[in-house]
Amino acid sequence: MNEAQIRQLITETGRQLLADGLVARTWGNVSARLDAVHFLITPSGLDYMQTKEADLAKYNPQDKTWEGPHKPSSEKGIHAAAYDIFPEVTFVIHTHQTYASAMGVWDFEHLKITDEERRTLGGVALASYGLPGTKRLKKAVANAFETGAHTVLMKHHGVVVAGSSKEEAYQRALLLEQICKRQICGTDITEQQLDEEQMRKKDAILLDIQRNYPGARWVETDAAIRWSQKGKALFAQLDDMAQMIGKAIHCVGTESLVVNNAFVTGANAVFVEGLGAVVLGRDSDDTAALQILVDKAAVSALHSYNATGKTRLSGFDCALMHLVYQKKYSKQKNR
Repeated sequence: MNEAQIRQLITETGRQLLADGLVARTWGNVSARLDAVHFLITPSGLDYMQTKEADLAKYNPQDKTWEGPHKPSSEKGIHAAAYDIFPEVTFVIHTHQTYASAMGVWDFEHLKITDEERRTLGGVALASYGLPGTKRLKKAVANAFETGAHTVLMKHHGVVVAGSSKEEAYQRALLLEQICKRQICGTDITEQQLDEEQMRKKDAILLDIQRNYPGARWVETDAAIRWSQKGKALFAQLDDMAQMIGKAIHCVGTESLVVNNAFVTGANAVFVEGLGAVVLGRDSDDTAALQILVDKAAVSALHSYNATGKTRLSGFDCALMHLVYQKKYSKQKNR
Protein backbone atom coordinates (compact mmCIF):
# COMPACT_ATOMS: atom_id res chain seq x y z
CA MET A 1 0.00 0.00 0.00
CA ASN A 2 1.07 3.58 -0.58
CA GLU A 3 1.16 6.17 2.20
CA ALA A 4 -2.33 7.50 1.48
CA GLN A 5 -3.80 4.00 1.75
CA ILE A 6 -1.93 3.33 4.99
CA ARG A 7 -3.21 6.57 6.48
CA GLN A 8 -6.77 5.63 5.55
CA LEU A 9 -6.35 2.16 7.06
CA ILE A 10 -5.17 3.60 10.38
CA THR A 11 -8.04 6.07 10.70
CA GLU A 12 -10.59 3.40 9.77
CA THR A 13 -9.09 1.06 12.38
CA GLY A 14 -9.47 3.71 15.09
CA ARG A 15 -13.18 4.02 14.37
CA GLN A 16 -13.51 0.23 14.27
CA LEU A 17 -11.89 -0.05 17.71
CA LEU A 18 -14.49 2.34 19.10
CA ALA A 19 -17.35 0.46 17.46
CA ASP A 20 -16.12 -2.88 18.81
CA GLY A 21 -15.61 -1.53 22.33
CA LEU A 22 -11.86 -2.16 22.38
CA VAL A 23 -11.15 1.48 23.25
CA ALA A 24 -13.11 4.40 24.69
CA ARG A 25 -12.82 8.12 24.11
CA THR A 26 -9.23 8.88 22.96
CA TRP A 27 -7.54 5.98 24.76
CA GLY A 28 -5.45 3.50 22.82
CA ASN A 29 -3.60 4.14 19.57
CA VAL A 30 -2.90 2.66 16.15
CA SER A 31 0.19 2.67 13.97
CA ALA A 32 1.55 1.18 10.74
CA ARG A 33 5.06 0.79 9.40
CA LEU A 34 5.72 3.24 6.56
CA ASP A 35 9.27 2.40 5.54
CA ALA A 36 12.49 1.03 7.00
CA VAL A 37 12.67 3.89 9.50
CA HIS A 38 9.31 5.64 9.91
CA PHE A 39 5.86 4.63 11.07
CA LEU A 40 2.56 6.52 11.05
CA ILE A 41 0.67 6.76 14.34
CA THR A 42 -2.52 8.32 15.66
CA PRO A 43 -2.00 11.68 17.41
CA SER A 44 -2.10 12.35 21.10
CA GLY A 45 -5.54 13.02 22.59
CA LEU A 46 -7.53 13.35 19.35
CA ASP A 47 -10.95 11.69 19.08
CA TYR A 48 -10.93 8.75 16.65
CA MET A 49 -14.18 9.94 15.08
CA GLN A 50 -12.54 13.29 14.30
CA THR A 51 -9.15 11.99 13.22
CA LYS A 52 -8.44 12.49 9.53
CA GLU A 53 -5.65 10.95 7.45
CA ALA A 54 -3.72 14.25 7.52
CA ASP A 55 -3.82 14.30 11.35
CA LEU A 56 -1.54 11.27 11.70
CA ALA A 57 2.02 11.79 12.83
CA LYS A 58 4.96 10.43 10.85
CA TYR A 59 7.43 9.32 13.50
CA ASN A 60 11.13 8.55 13.30
CA PRO A 61 12.09 6.48 16.37
CA GLN A 62 15.81 6.77 15.58
CA ASP A 63 16.04 10.50 16.23
CA LYS A 64 12.60 10.86 17.92
CA THR A 65 11.40 13.47 15.42
CA TRP A 66 7.95 13.66 13.90
CA GLU A 67 6.05 15.35 11.10
CA GLY A 68 2.40 16.37 11.13
CA PRO A 69 -0.06 18.87 12.63
CA HIS A 70 -0.34 17.02 15.97
CA LYS A 71 2.05 15.32 18.36
CA PRO A 72 2.25 11.55 18.01
CA SER A 73 0.66 9.40 20.71
CA SER A 74 2.50 9.41 24.01
CA GLU A 75 2.69 5.61 23.65
CA LYS A 76 4.78 5.81 20.48
CA GLY A 77 7.61 4.09 22.34
CA ILE A 78 5.75 0.79 22.69
CA HIS A 79 4.95 0.85 18.97
CA ALA A 80 8.60 1.55 18.18
CA ALA A 81 9.61 -1.44 20.29
CA ALA A 82 7.36 -3.74 18.25
CA TYR A 83 8.75 -2.55 14.93
CA ASP A 84 12.32 -2.79 16.19
CA ILE A 85 11.99 -6.31 17.61
CA PHE A 86 9.81 -7.85 14.88
CA PRO A 87 10.96 -7.10 11.31
CA GLU A 88 7.81 -8.72 9.90
CA VAL A 89 5.42 -6.52 11.88
CA THR A 90 3.66 -3.81 9.88
CA PHE A 91 0.74 -2.91 12.15
CA VAL A 92 0.41 -2.28 15.90
CA ILE A 93 -2.74 -1.70 17.93
CA HIS A 94 -2.88 -0.56 21.56
CA THR A 95 -6.28 -1.17 23.15
CA HIS A 96 -8.00 -0.71 26.50
CA GLN A 97 -10.26 -3.74 26.10
CA THR A 98 -12.27 -4.67 29.17
CA TYR A 99 -11.62 -8.32 29.95
CA ALA A 100 -7.99 -8.51 28.86
CA SER A 101 -7.26 -5.39 30.93
CA ALA A 102 -8.82 -7.10 33.95
CA MET A 103 -6.71 -10.20 33.35
CA GLY A 104 -3.66 -7.95 33.20
CA VAL A 105 -4.39 -6.73 36.72
CA TRP A 106 -4.49 -10.18 38.27
CA ASP A 107 -4.20 -13.92 37.53
CA PHE A 108 -2.54 -13.72 34.12
CA GLU A 109 -0.39 -16.71 35.07
CA HIS A 110 -3.57 -18.83 35.17
CA LEU A 111 -4.90 -17.67 31.80
CA LYS A 112 -6.79 -20.61 30.26
CA ILE A 113 -5.69 -20.72 26.65
CA THR A 114 -5.30 -23.51 24.10
CA ASP A 115 -2.12 -24.13 22.14
CA GLU A 116 -3.92 -23.13 18.94
CA GLU A 117 -5.11 -19.86 20.49
CA ARG A 118 -1.61 -19.10 21.72
CA ARG A 119 -0.23 -19.66 18.21
CA THR A 120 -2.91 -17.43 16.69
CA LEU A 121 -2.02 -14.68 19.14
CA GLY A 122 1.63 -15.03 18.16
CA GLY A 123 2.40 -15.79 21.79
CA VAL A 124 1.10 -13.84 24.78
CA ALA A 125 2.98 -12.20 27.66
CA LEU A 126 2.45 -9.77 30.55
CA ALA A 127 4.45 -6.53 30.80
CA SER A 128 5.15 -5.10 34.25
CA TYR A 129 3.62 -1.75 35.21
CA GLY A 130 4.80 1.65 34.16
CA LEU A 131 2.96 4.96 34.05
CA PRO A 132 1.52 5.77 30.62
CA GLY A 133 3.98 7.26 28.16
CA THR A 134 7.05 6.58 30.31
CA LYS A 135 10.38 4.94 29.51
CA ARG A 136 9.59 2.39 32.20
CA LEU A 137 6.48 1.25 30.35
CA LYS A 138 8.30 1.12 27.02
CA LYS A 139 11.06 -1.00 28.55
CA ALA A 140 8.53 -3.35 30.16
CA VAL A 141 6.69 -3.85 26.87
CA ALA A 142 9.94 -4.31 24.96
CA ASN A 143 10.99 -7.00 27.44
CA ALA A 144 7.67 -8.77 26.86
CA PHE A 145 8.03 -8.55 23.07
CA GLU A 146 11.56 -9.94 23.34
CA THR A 147 10.10 -13.19 24.66
CA GLY A 148 8.67 -13.61 21.16
CA ALA A 149 5.10 -12.76 22.19
CA HIS A 150 3.22 -10.56 19.71
CA THR A 151 0.29 -10.00 22.09
CA VAL A 152 1.17 -8.23 25.34
CA LEU A 153 -1.04 -7.38 28.30
CA MET A 154 0.23 -4.27 30.09
CA LYS A 155 -0.35 -4.53 33.83
CA HIS A 156 -2.97 -2.02 35.04
CA HIS A 157 -3.17 -0.48 31.58
CA GLY A 158 -4.36 -2.41 28.52
CA VAL A 159 -3.07 -4.45 25.60
CA VAL A 160 -0.66 -3.95 22.71
CA VAL A 161 -0.81 -6.27 19.71
CA ALA A 162 1.65 -6.52 16.81
CA GLY A 163 0.81 -8.16 13.49
CA SER A 164 2.13 -8.64 9.99
CA SER A 165 -1.05 -6.90 8.77
CA LYS A 166 -3.95 -4.89 10.14
CA GLU A 167 -6.16 -7.96 9.86
CA GLU A 168 -3.80 -10.14 11.87
CA ALA A 169 -3.30 -7.56 14.62
CA TYR A 170 -7.01 -6.83 14.90
CA GLN A 171 -8.03 -10.48 15.02
CA ARG A 172 -5.48 -11.06 17.77
CA ALA A 173 -7.03 -8.28 19.84
CA LEU A 174 -10.51 -9.75 19.36
CA LEU A 175 -9.38 -13.28 20.14
CA LEU A 176 -7.62 -12.20 23.32
CA GLU A 177 -10.78 -10.48 24.54
CA GLN A 178 -12.82 -13.59 23.79
CA ILE A 179 -10.38 -15.77 25.76
CA CYS A 180 -10.31 -13.45 28.79
CA LYS A 181 -14.08 -12.92 28.79
CA ARG A 182 -14.61 -16.68 28.66
CA GLN A 183 -12.51 -17.06 31.80
CA ILE A 184 -13.94 -14.14 33.78
CA CYS A 185 -17.64 -14.35 32.98
CA GLY A 186 -19.62 -17.06 34.69
CA THR A 187 -17.16 -17.22 37.58
CA ASP A 188 -16.32 -13.68 38.68
CA ILE A 189 -19.34 -12.08 36.97
CA THR A 190 -22.80 -13.56 36.65
CA GLU A 191 -26.05 -12.18 35.23
CA GLN A 192 -27.76 -9.77 37.60
CA GLN A 193 -31.51 -9.07 37.55
CA LEU A 194 -33.22 -6.26 39.46
CA ASP A 195 -36.72 -6.89 40.78
CA GLU A 196 -39.66 -4.57 40.10
CA GLU A 197 -39.21 -2.62 43.32
CA GLN A 198 -35.52 -2.02 42.56
CA MET A 199 -36.36 -0.91 39.03
CA ARG A 200 -38.91 1.61 40.34
CA LYS A 201 -36.38 2.87 42.88
CA LYS A 202 -33.72 3.22 40.19
CA ASP A 203 -36.06 5.19 37.90
CA ALA A 204 -37.09 7.49 40.76
CA ILE A 205 -33.45 8.19 41.72
CA LEU A 206 -32.47 9.10 38.17
CA LEU A 207 -35.52 11.31 37.70
CA ASP A 208 -34.69 13.19 40.89
CA ILE A 209 -31.00 13.59 39.99
CA GLN A 210 -31.82 14.79 36.47
CA ARG A 211 -33.70 17.77 37.87
CA ASN A 212 -30.29 19.18 38.75
CA TYR A 213 -28.08 17.15 36.41
CA PRO A 214 -29.95 16.32 33.17
CA GLY A 215 -26.97 14.45 31.74
CA ALA A 216 -26.78 11.84 34.52
CA ARG A 217 -27.12 8.22 33.41
CA TRP A 218 -27.17 4.77 35.01
CA VAL A 219 -24.53 2.12 34.50
CA GLU A 220 -26.63 -1.02 34.79
CA THR A 221 -24.32 -3.74 33.52
CA ASP A 222 -24.00 -7.04 35.38
CA ALA A 223 -20.59 -6.04 36.73
CA ALA A 224 -21.73 -2.62 37.93
CA ILE A 225 -24.79 -4.05 39.70
CA ARG A 226 -22.83 -6.85 41.31
CA TRP A 227 -20.15 -4.50 42.62
CA SER A 228 -22.82 -2.13 43.99
CA GLN A 229 -24.24 -5.05 45.95
CA LYS A 230 -21.02 -5.17 47.94
CA GLY A 231 -21.66 -1.66 49.25
CA LYS A 232 -17.98 -0.77 48.98
CA ALA A 233 -15.90 1.88 47.27
CA LEU A 234 -14.05 0.70 44.18
CA PHE A 235 -10.40 1.76 44.10
CA ALA A 236 -8.68 2.30 40.77
CA GLN A 237 -6.80 -0.65 39.34
CA LEU A 238 -6.60 0.65 35.76
CA ASP A 239 -4.96 3.76 34.39
CA ASP A 240 -7.98 4.97 32.42
CA MET A 241 -10.22 4.99 35.50
CA ALA A 242 -7.54 6.86 37.45
CA GLN A 243 -7.24 9.40 34.66
CA MET A 244 -10.89 10.20 34.10
CA ILE A 245 -12.47 9.39 37.48
CA GLY A 246 -9.67 9.41 40.04
CA LYS A 247 -8.59 7.24 42.94
CA ALA A 248 -11.97 5.75 43.84
CA ILE A 249 -15.65 5.44 43.01
CA HIS A 250 -17.60 5.59 46.26
CA CYS A 251 -20.77 3.68 47.06
CA VAL A 252 -23.76 5.42 48.65
CA GLY A 253 -27.22 4.46 49.81
CA THR A 254 -30.36 4.59 47.71
CA GLU A 255 -31.67 7.95 48.92
CA SER A 256 -31.80 10.43 46.04
CA LEU A 257 -30.31 13.16 48.21
CA VAL A 258 -27.09 11.29 48.97
CA VAL A 259 -26.64 10.34 45.31
CA ASN A 260 -27.23 13.95 44.33
CA ASN A 261 -24.76 15.15 46.97
CA ALA A 262 -22.01 13.00 45.44
CA PHE A 263 -22.21 15.09 42.28
CA VAL A 264 -22.42 18.31 44.28
CA THR A 265 -19.02 17.46 45.77
CA GLY A 266 -17.51 16.99 42.30
CA ALA A 267 -17.73 13.25 41.68
CA ASN A 268 -18.47 12.09 38.15
CA ALA A 269 -19.33 8.50 39.11
CA VAL A 270 -20.90 6.86 42.14
CA PHE A 271 -22.16 3.37 42.96
CA VAL A 272 -25.66 3.15 44.43
CA GLU A 273 -25.99 0.21 46.77
CA GLY A 274 -27.59 -2.76 45.05
CA LEU A 275 -28.64 -0.86 41.91
CA GLY A 276 -25.53 -0.15 39.82
CA ALA A 277 -23.81 3.19 39.30
CA VAL A 278 -24.71 6.70 38.17
CA VAL A 279 -22.31 8.76 36.05
CA LEU A 280 -22.25 12.40 35.00
CA GLY A 281 -19.94 13.72 32.31
CA ARG A 282 -19.42 17.19 30.95
CA ASP A 283 -21.31 16.20 27.81
CA SER A 284 -22.99 13.12 26.36
CA ASP A 285 -19.74 11.74 24.96
CA ASP A 286 -18.04 12.19 28.32
CA THR A 287 -20.90 10.36 30.02
CA ALA A 288 -20.79 7.48 27.54
CA ALA A 289 -17.07 7.08 28.20
CA LEU A 290 -17.71 7.07 31.96
CA GLN A 291 -20.30 4.32 31.54
CA ILE A 292 -17.69 2.18 29.77
CA LEU A 293 -15.00 2.91 32.37
CA VAL A 294 -17.22 2.15 35.36
CA ASP A 295 -18.27 -1.19 33.89
CA LYS A 296 -14.66 -2.01 33.05
CA ALA A 297 -13.48 -1.02 36.54
CA ALA A 298 -16.18 -3.23 38.07
CA VAL A 299 -15.16 -6.19 35.89
CA SER A 300 -11.56 -5.80 37.04
CA ALA A 301 -12.46 -5.35 40.70
CA LEU A 302 -14.73 -8.39 40.72
CA HIS A 303 -12.15 -10.52 38.94
CA SER A 304 -9.44 -9.66 41.48
CA TYR A 305 -11.71 -9.49 44.54
CA ASN A 306 -10.14 -12.49 46.24
CA ALA A 307 -6.60 -11.74 45.10
CA THR A 308 -3.73 -11.92 47.50
CA GLY A 309 -1.32 -9.03 47.19
CA LYS A 310 -1.80 -5.49 45.94
CA THR A 311 -4.01 -4.89 42.91
CA ARG A 312 -4.74 -1.16 43.36
CA LEU A 313 -2.81 1.65 41.77
CA SER A 314 -1.01 3.88 44.24
CA GLY A 315 -2.70 7.03 45.44
CA PHE A 316 0.17 9.11 44.09
CA ASP A 317 -0.04 7.58 40.60
CA CYS A 318 -3.82 8.06 40.55
CA ALA A 319 -3.53 11.71 41.56
CA LEU A 320 -0.83 12.35 38.98
CA MET A 321 -2.72 10.71 36.13
CA HIS A 322 -6.00 12.44 37.05
CA LEU A 323 -4.28 15.81 37.14
CA VAL A 324 -2.56 15.28 33.78
CA TYR A 325 -5.83 14.14 32.23
CA GLN A 326 -7.76 17.16 33.51
CA LYS A 327 -5.08 19.65 32.48
CA LYS A 328 -4.17 18.11 29.14
CA TYR A 329 -6.03 15.25 27.48
CA SER A 330 -9.60 16.20 28.40
CA LYS A 331 -9.00 19.57 26.73
CA GLN A 332 -7.51 18.04 23.57
CA LYS A 333 -10.49 15.91 22.65
CA ASN A 334 -12.57 18.67 21.07
CA ARG A 335 -9.78 20.78 19.68
